Amino acid sequence: MRVGSADLELPRTVVRRDSGSWALQNALERRGLGPVAGVDEAGRGACAGPMVVAACALRRADMRRFDGLTDSKLLTERSREWWFGRIRELAVGYCVVSVESGEIDALGVHAANLEGMRRAVAGLRTHPGYVLTDGFGAGGLAAPSVAVRKGDRAVACVAAASVLAKVSRDRMMTELHARFPVYGFSGHKGYSTQAHQNALHTYGPSVHHRWSYSNVVRSASVHGMRSPRRSSGNPGLFDAFDQGVMDNGGTDVGYP
Repeated sequence: MRVGSADLELPRTVVRRDSGSWALQNALERRGLGPVAGVDEAGRGACAGPMVVAACALRRADMRRFDGLTDSKLLTERSREWWFGRIRELAVGYCVVSVESGEIDALGVHAANLEGMRRAVAGLRTHPGYVLTDGFGAGGLAAPSVAVRKGDRAVACVAAASVLAKVSRDRMMTELHARFPVYGFSGHKGYSTQAHQNALHTYGPSVHHRWSYSNVVRSASVHGMRSPRRSSGNPGLFDAFDQGVMDNGGTDVGYP
């Protein structure tokens, strides 16, 4: 008997967005593609400080223990800190990496974001069978992957990665504030708020600012300052208020 091509197709799985933040992971793991890791970043839209990328895998058995977990931007600071501890305690594995401002200037913000995603996935102690990324796809990961629109709100493991990245980066920026208090990093975390713009205009940028961002270059020109980077892309190429630079899933561009 001749077998048609339709008879050889694998059964398709339809995952509804309203079916819960574990639906996609459950569907993948039922087909032997686990563990499933989520990936997200913090600080893509900031004009100072590192971009922090996290990868995280959660157990389906812990589903109820993560009730209420969502996009880190929708949680209060106190809630994020609580979830940060819980995720690290219960996760199958997680990895947090930092891409410094100099590397962002050299590679460009999007390429630096992709590189951070690759490093975070590669750093997981348990190799994932599948990776879910927030917003846009990434090639070169250590496992097959798919991008999920607003993944930090739709998928639990991506939400967990968003919390790990956000809390880790906020702590880094608070430490940076202690060394460079004139910029107010502990408040705006390096995003282009009016207070940050005022400080840039008054003092000029620091080595921790991203000299590939247009507002940083404009403030440097006021003070006759030149980029400290030996290796850099095009100065002023990126705009922190541009859709292509903003943090994934963000709505208030340029603000944490």
